[in-house]
Amino acid sequence: MIKVGTVKQIWRYPVKGMAGESLNYCHLGEKGLQGDRIWAIQDTARQEIQSCKFRPQLLRCVARCRSAEMTGSHDEVDIVFPDGRVVGSDDPLIDELLSELIGHASTLEALRPLSQLDFYRRHKKDAHTWLEELKATFEREAGEPLPAILDDLPAAAVDFVSVPGTFFLVTPFHLLTTATLAHMQQLNPQADWDVQRFRPNVVIETLPGMQGLVEQAWVANKLRIGRATIDCNSTTPRCGAVTRQQQTLESDSSVLRTIVQKADQNLGIYGAITQSAVIRVGDEVFLQTASC
Repeated sequence: MIKVGTVKQIWRYPVKGMAGESLNYCHLGEKGLQGDRIWAIQDTARQEIQSCKFRPQLLRCVARCRSAEMTGSHDEVDIVFPDGRVVGSDDPLIDELLSELIGHASTLEALRPLSQLDFYRRHKKDAHTWLEELKATFEREAGEPLPAILDDLPAAAVDFVSVPGTFFLVTPFHLLTTATLAHMQQLNPQADWDVQRFRPNVVIETLPGMQGLVEQAWVANKLRIGRATIDCNSTTPRCGAVTRQQQTLESDSSVLRTIVQKADQNLGIYGAITQSAVIRVGDEVFLQTASC
């Protein structure tokens, strides 16, 4: 194994689509970090789970688990609204306040078991509008390509807005490296490349001398973080969500333009957990390739 860095930050997002919380440690299991994406917003009219792709106003809220780092799958959460109000998931007014913020009648829903499959289904008023809506969230300009995966979506992604039984779009784990963020800052120094734009679960402080989009070369290999093991399975194509305003960030469309034009549309990588463990800030990170 080859050491590639250490864990600089750990982030979880208790409510899908909202900004999240920074942790010192957390259990990383098959379904990601404990307490990550355990709640989501459901559009009442569409009867569909929503994300910040379609409801960017969610990014202006910050969600935190009420318990400490080791939380349960249905832990209550507290949501900090853009005006500074803190409202709990168990507050009778929460759905009304979220609907007002979003501009659509909505409810805050806890994660449901896989047996309730319809809860995760994609809204389709016809055979094509849903795909046009999805493509529009990537906010490409004339001449810019869309991610190739949109041309051949897996059947599950056609029928469901998240992996059934979870609120994750692709996999339950996403990481970025400081090398990548530094590289993008060099390409577009006027932009704010704050890590919170990109919603990783882990930020890896790469070793001195590592430059460029280093984690993209880790795809199809394994990472060891402390005692946890992750299969690095794909790069992360970016949509308009990275440009959106958050409580501490202004909107900036140049961030997406740089990613599309200079990073082949991708920033960071996805992973699947093959060995569960508690991970901590400061943990060493090792890359295991087929040759080592």
